[in-house]
Amino acid sequence: MPTTLEAPLVRAASVGDVPDGGSRVVQLDGHTIVIFRHQGAFYAVDNRCPHMGFPLDRGSVKDCILTCHWHHARFDLASGGTFDPWADDVRVFPVTLRGDEVWVDVARPDDLVAHQRMRAREGMEQNLPLVLAKAVIHLLDRRENPAGPFRAGLEFGARNRREGWGRGLTTLTCMANLLPRLDPEERPRALYHGLGAVASDCEGEPPRFGLRALPESATDLVRIKRWLRQFVEVRDAEGAERCIVSAVRAGASSRQLADMLFAAATDHRYLSSGHLLDFTNKAFEALDVGGWDLAESVLASMAQGFASAERMEESNAWRNPVDLVPILGRAFEGIPAALEIGQGRRGSWSAGPALVDELLADDPQSMAEALLGALRQGATEVELAGTVVQAAARRIAHFHTSNEFSDWDTALHTFTFANAVHQGLRRTPSPELVRGVFDAAASVYLDRFLNVPSIPIPERSGTIKDPEERVRELDELLDRQQRVNEAGALVVNSLHEGIEPGQLMAALGRALLREDRNFHTIQIVEAAFQHYQFAAGTPAATVALVAAARYLAAHAPTARAQGQTYEIARRLHRGERLHEEAEAATTLATRAVSK
Repeated sequence: MPTTLEAPLVRAASVGDVPDGGSRVVQLDGHTIVIFRHQGAFYAVDNRCPHMGFPLDRGSVKDCILTCHWHHARFDLASGGTFDPWADDVRVFPVTLRGDEVWVDVARPDDLVAHQRMRAREGMEQNLPLVLAKAVIHLLDRRENPAGPFRAGLEFGARNRREGWGRGLTTLTCMANLLPRLDPEERPRALYHGLGAVASDCEGEPPRFGLRALPESATDLVRIKRWLRQFVEVRDAEGAERCIVSAVRAGASSRQLADMLFAAATDHRYLSSGHLLDFTNKAFEALDVGGWDLAESVLASMAQGFASAERMEESNAWRNPVDLVPILGRAFEGIPAALEIGQGRRGSWSAGPALVDELLADDPQSMAEALLGALRQGATEVELAGTVVQAAARRIAHFHTSNEFSDWDTALHTFTFANAVHQGLRRTPSPELVRGVFDAAASVYLDRFLNVPSIPIPERSGTIKDPEERVRELDELLDRQQRVNEAGALVVNSLHEGIEPGQLMAALGRALLREDRNFHTIQIVEAAFQHYQFAAGTPAATVALVAAARYLAAHAPTARAQGQTYEIARRLHRGERLHEEAEAATTLATRAVSK
């Protein structure tokens, strides 16, 4: 029976209990500790391998290196430091000899939270999913604000990818936006996916070295905005970056910075299939969560994307058989006057459903005129953009599975672009960004053939089911391929039956997170949730969730390998003995083969 001499020293064994070159496992103060006697010295370490929990007393020691016999992780027996970063350091306990007795110091480590923050950073640096999962689970279990790990991922992604902002940081920001909609137990999984996406995006990439701001005299924000647009026009990434950094250093407000970047992002049509404006909006949303003191490095990381973006006026689809560019150009000229006329009529516009029908029609000229007409009738910039989001959601909700599979992404790009314009206008209702509303509407027009034939919005069934049964039904649907229409119908029926929208969105979020990361699926679910909040209480809100559920069902199930990694981390955190399960399975398999 271990006894205490003085806290936190605990008697572990007598010297004779541990043979030279051998080990002894003891239970001390709630810890399972293995004491090794190697080359005449005594060492005590946690008996659970920090990688996946295998008993280290079943490992071997050579030249003071302890090797776990499950995945061959190696540790310095004296310090616990690992030679394999994917394994983490093993905890060591200081040993004191008092006569022929071995005493162990079981004092709690100084700062476990700081250690897990460090491990999260190392997990991103080395792209180690299991390390990331374990760190995030531990941090949130210790009541760490999710904004902390998010900020670490934002800083890491902005500085460790020469090409700048990409899918990884966009995924991280989407996950941060989803957190309030998720059940609390799913929030660490969302952060794990977000940080993992950043790590994958940066793996093997050279770091990004930022440029200095212009001298302090360059504080004229109007001029800097004009310069930025000029540099983007001629694809000068360095000039564009220096303008962005200078604007931040000059004290530009978040609204001024948004106005500047959104103007540059809409000087050309539907840049990079909408990704550039979506990424720009996500950068601002990321700063809202991670802190605006990171604005310089985060927004500067956008410069390369602005300079290299594909311009849709150079693409055939936007030029033939109908040349959309001059139609849009004429409409842009009319935006200021339309806004001025409608200023006195705001608050009374209610023609959104009729405008959606006009946007889904087959006449781009009428589409542009209808948008200008809505502004003259008093539609705000935000209301107009929200209506285009509704039309874009309808394209996905009506999408027929007889289309090529890749066409899902064509409709998705329109929807996420339209949503980004909408969110951007809620941040800064600038006339230049209103051009993005027209671009989104033009893309809705180009997507019209994806609804030929058109799948109708599901009608509610007469069957009433328990909310928990509906949630199980969703999981079962997504266990099978291409249950697209059934998933849309489930959303309609769930809302009709009185399931709380928050409960339904939490179920969709959980279904999203159990799949392997798919950038576009994450985008559509996050955008649908954002639009649901804007359109709550209207049929448009239901259509947004139908669109998200259909897209998710089209892309499920995946291999779910990332989810398996997360589950391993979660079970280890709970103290489960995974090695015993693996050994039992091996025994059963051996017996089956021998029969």
